[in-house]
Amino acid sequence: MLRIISANLNGIRSASNKGFLDWLAKQDADIVCMQELKAQSPDLSDRMRNPDGLNGWFHCAEKKGYSGVGIYSRHTPDRVVEGLGMADIDAEGRYLQLDFGKLSVISLYLPSGSSSEERLEIKFGFMERFLPHLAALYASGREVVICGDWNIAHKEIDLKNWKSNQKNSGFLPEERAWLSRLFDEQGWVDVYRSLYPDAGEACYTWWSNRGQAWAKNVGWRLDYQIATACIAGKAKAATVYKDERFSDHAPLTVDYDWAL
Repeated sequence: MLRIISANLNGIRSASNKGFLDWLAKQDADIVCMQELKAQSPDLSDRMRNPDGLNGWFHCAEKKGYSGVGIYSRHTPDRVVEGLGMADIDAEGRYLQLDFGKLSVISLYLPSGSSSEERLEIKFGFMERFLPHLAALYASGREVVICGDWNIAHKEIDLKNWKSNQKNSGFLPEERAWLSRLFDEQGWVDVYRSLYPDAGEACYTWWSNRGQAWAKNVGWRLDYQIATACIAGKAKAATVYKDERFSDHAPLTVDYDWAL
């Protein structure tokens, strides 16, 4: 069994202080993909680098306290790919890939477009340039699991207040159509949704800090494990952990009938 966890930490130091690494030590995870580290390499403690039997790889943003992705693994990768080879994107620390035999696991932090029109244009630009990379990954013959904060709720079932969010970034028709292209044209599989096609509130992974979104479970599903068809078909169970709060996101765990 291969257990993969994806978690947007909204700051690895903050999440660690809230017990994330203690929780992680009990999860028996093989691979843990993290997003929004909000830290540079010198900021990471020894335990943040290599917690409890796991080894860490990181792609930090150039800007301090911003973005950044990482992967913990119980297994040593054959290859590490840091960034997409696109200078502006890579400066924000949004893509890290570890290869294990014929399997690639990727930690992805797709930009948010909610803060300004400028950031929305940057998000659309990322999506446009990332699409050919996704197509090439799928066509490579490798099995791939892309874990991360995609910052898009795909369908109405994926957020509480879908009617009032149709003109807001994260649920715009263009963003949702882009995700549909991954699934319908390229062949990628939304692993959680393939296992639980009708799950509503249980699927949410992010809650605004405004109002009482967490208390009332007014959430969004923004965190996904999106995979090539073969390994997606090996997924046996998926859970969103909500018993503790390490971040404004919740960790997503998927168990695959797969051996590294």
